[in-house]
Amino acid sequence: MRVAILTISDRSSRGERPDEGGPLIAQIIRETLKWDCSLTQIVPDDLDQIRDVLVEWCDSNRADLILTTGGTGFAPRDVTPEATRSVIEREAPGIPEALRSASLRITQHAMLSRAVAGIRKQTLIINLPGNPKAVRENLDVLIPILPHALGLLKGEAQTESEHRTV
Repeated sequence: MRVAILTISDRSSRGERPDEGGPLIAQIIRETLKWDCSLTQIVPDDLDQIRDVLVEWCDSNRADLILTTGGTGFAPRDVTPEATRSVIEREAPGIPEALRSASLRITQHAMLSRAVAGIRKQTLIINLPGNPKAVRENLDVLIPILPHALGLLKGEAQTESEHRTV
């Protein structure tokens, strides 16, 4: 599977702060799933720039999975969910619901996440928080379902109803 990581951060895009979330996501994905994470980029908290990268990566079939990190909170410039919603064709609400639910067991601040997930063409896009600790916690929830989710998108996995009839 081809994984792309998009870091959304004003300060990291200007070189004022190192990107911690993106490299952490790549490390965890490589170590746990053995998937390629060769496509990465950092953009500022700008709706148009986020949207443009997501569309380009999906429409050029460069990634099976895009994980974004950052821009999912309440700050005025946090526009990652809006950018994601503007490009997805089908929402996958269960994913962010599960991430928030698991994170709420750790911190009440999880209810402030506005992260979304959805599908454009055959690419799954999932918004993750910007905080490295929260990224790790979210990936602990996501990792077990990703192979099946992406297999379904690629037509390589059985649906739940097919499992029941076998």
